[in-house]
Amino acid sequence: MVKTFFATKLTSSQSFDEAGKRLTVTRLKAVPLTVTQVKSLEPDGYEAVQLAVGSKSIKSIKRPQAKKLKAANLTNPPLWFREVRVETPSELKVGDQLKVDEVFAVGDQVKVSGTVKGRGFAGVVKRHGFHGGPKTHGQSDRHRAPGSIGMRTTPGRVWKGKRMAGRYGGYTATIKNLKVVSIDAKKELLTVTGTVPGATNSLVVITKL
Repeated sequence: MVKTFFATKLTSSQSFDEAGKRLTVTRLKAVPLTVTQVKSLEPDGYEAVQLAVGSKSIKSIKRPQAKKLKAANLTNPPLWFREVRVETPSELKVGDQLKVDEVFAVGDQVKVSGTVKGRGFAGVVKRHGFHGGPKTHGQSDRHRAPGSIGMRTTPGRVWKGKRMAGRYGGYTATIKNLKVVSIDAKKELLTVTGTVPGATNSLVVITKL
């Protein structure tokens, strides 16, 4: 049984539960996924299903993909090929479509993984939330400086893991214990509680807990 689905992030909004409590929610575009390959234990060594996510121009198709897309009856190449492990042999076949309401139901607990927005090289105030230095008493150019980063002869170096300026964002983050609020199969929308990492239209992975 497949417990993972791939979608693209849309927008964050708000909703209300049955008790009238306001909830922060994120809407995800959950287009049906097409099975392009089924792996089994005997030839491949593990059970898995390969899925085609999204679509792009036919001009960008590569020759090794053409045969696979033809077997799956896909006219346009997908944006991503993603593989999902399964515990038992899958009943899905090449060319089958997997819809979001076949994987999740309202009330399911899920975790969502995505790539955090890349912000480039950032200082300690933006990257770690440092308060910065004083604005008076001669400190005219130290407002966003990190301050001291080391001690005297001992240890004579900067400790590993010291919070300093550097690359901020661009890593994969996972948010756990989110709840499925609603599923609209016609509009291909999935709504979950909380915020989800990533930019608009970025790929996210939703896994049932």
